[in-house]
Amino acid sequence: MVQESEDKQMESATDRSQPGWHPPLPERLPEPTVWPLVLAFGATLMAWGVVTSWIISGVGLLLFAAGTGGWVANMRHEQS
Repeated sequence: MVQESEDKQMESATDRSQPGWHPPLPERLPEPTVWPLVLAFGATLMAWGVVTSWIISGVGLLLFAAGTGGWVANMRHEQS
């Protein structure tokens, strides 16, 4: 019974559309990846290294660069 009312609502919504309009295409979401986590951890280590040691900042910088590069490469690969 609920399904029937939803179907009727969908039909009435499509009947009221303007001439020349069409239903929107489904959006494709990017695949989940670990790179944002690596980037965030690198940023955290860089900030922590400012308070503690330059070595921790260096490791954070390396992780930040790896996370940025990996994330960009992943996004470029998904688009092609």
